[in-house]
Amino acid sequence: MTILYIFIALIVLILINVPVAVALALVGTIATFMTYGSMAMPTVGMTMFEGATNFPLIAIPLFILAGAIMNASSISRRLIDLAMAMAMVGFIKGGLSMVTIGASVFFAEISGSSVAGVSAIGSILIPAMRKKGYSKEFAASISSSAASLAIILPPSIPMILYAVMSGESVVQMFVAGIFPGLLGAMGLAAMCYYLARKYNFPSEGRFRVSVLWKALKEAVWALLIPVIILGGIFGGFVTATEGAALAVCVAIFISAVVYREFTIKNFIDSCKSAGVQTAVVMLLVAASAVVGSYLTETRVPQEIAMQISDLTDNKYVILALLNVIFLILGIFLHSAAAIILVVPIVLPLVLEVGIDPLHFGLIVTLNLAIGQQTPPVASVLIAACSIAKSDIWATSKTNLWFIAVLFTILMINTYIPAFALALVNFIYG
Repeated sequence: MTILYIFIALIVLILINVPVAVALALVGTIATFMTYGSMAMPTVGMTMFEGATNFPLIAIPLFILAGAIMNASSISRRLIDLAMAMAMVGFIKGGLSMVTIGASVFFAEISGSSVAGVSAIGSILIPAMRKKGYSKEFAASISSSAASLAIILPPSIPMILYAVMSGESVVQMFVAGIFPGLLGAMGLAAMCYYLARKYNFPSEGRFRVSVLWKALKEAVWALLIPVIILGGIFGGFVTATEGAALAVCVAIFISAVVYREFTIKNFIDSCKSAGVQTAVVMLLVAASAVVGSYLTETRVPQEIAMQISDLTDNKYVILALLNVIFLILGIFLHSAAAIILVVPIVLPLVLEVGIDPLHFGLIVTLNLAIGQQTPPVASVLIAACSIAKSDIWATSKTNLWFIAVLFTILMINTYIPAFALALVNFIYG
């Protein structure tokens, strides 16, 4: 019953607009006091501090800062120009929407943040799509759904959080996300083509090698950023955290020294933006550590695992149940809050029924990518609608097409573990 009271208390606090981090800290502190008394109160602050100072978590503010630097400099624009010049899809109907997907993939390989991606890509390509005759709902929908690839493809901030919560390898989580992320990009592109044919969206003209060559020369340094970061991480030269620090250094060097379009003011603005985003995530992490510590001490996760196992030990039924839980949570919670709150509770059950924790981490990430598209708490969709000046509910209706693609990818990766973990098994045996 303890977990039920905690969950009800959290829901009530969130519904009355108490910030999620404050609600977590408050509930965790009260539960600790009621169980262990005032003697346990001094440990609450230490628990919060230790929860937020885990070494792999340092990668989160650094990747966020790298994305902010890209937004403040010309790196984002050059990557978008390259995606547009790579208009081998340009003569295909809906080519500009496919460019949005390609640009989002480029950006995802650096920032790991969907909100940063939709802000950078959407601010340029949503107006461009509108000028070409795309509806504002469609432009916002594809920009939002494509931006969610950032939490599936490496380096993904939610994957870092999951790895820390579960004790799994951050690098292996990154590797697991490559195939599903690329499959998602192809699925979204196929849906764009279908809708473009259905609604007669325009093509972008003929593919020209000269335009591509010019854009490639201007963006070649920008393209080196994901090569250096992911090459260093996957090659074993740096950890994920060191790779995040490397991303910041490389982004600053290319912006300030190579392109010479990055000023001290740009850097200060980038730090401010990254600081605000980091504070939101890390406060959630610190607050959740209080609840997590209490649940661990009282063995609540193990009790839940035993009760569900008594009902069924079929891992496919349990996977279906967990998918439903995370899809519902994604409607009401941000991805970081959902991971921090739920993963420690259900992980014992996952391990007991023989589900690979890496496989489960990928399932969680895919669920939360869908959650970023489902109102009312749909941070990425809200950002896209703000840029497109479109109604969120009208946009959500159009976005169902792209949510269907992401849901299909989720089902494939849930029930075909061999596909989900193919690259991990190939590299790590």
